[in-house]
Amino acid sequence: MDLRAILKAIKVGELVPPQLKNTGAFAGNTYYDTLGLAAMIVLMHTGAVDAAIGSDDATTAVKLEECDTTDGTYTAITSAALAAVIGATEDNTFHGIALDLSRSHKRYVQIDDPTAGTGTTGCNFAAIAIGFPSDALPFNAAGMGLAELIQA
Repeated sequence: MDLRAILKAIKVGELVPPQLKNTGAFAGNTYYDTLGLAAMIVLMHTGAVDAAIGSDDATTAVKLEECDTTDGTYTAITSAALAAVIGATEDNTFHGIALDLSRSHKRYVQIDDPTAGTGTTGCNFAAIAIGFPSDALPFNAAGMGLAELIQA
């Protein structure tokens, strides 16, 4: 598949809109529909940060969860978590978690309760998902310009 065909076939969605948050859950966290896709990557981007970012709290690494319906009970995806929280000194970085959707993943994926720790100013954060057709699976952190890429 050439680049033009890949670009026509990818699906981009916003998971967490860009925002500044100090202490607590980021607003607007939503799901991504993977119907018809073979792989996806969740890209998380920080701006200036002075507190950690995690899932559920600022001490648990950011992780993904899945569900069969948009409004059902989401459960953690095995191995789909960053190695650690996004640290208070990780200004202007990208982190990624890639999913091979040919494995037994459910249709809807979201970040598990992205949460900012307590700092002086807080954390600038946003997240998007990019879905890929079956013959275009990107799985290389360095080639994607990421600080970290987790594959699940």
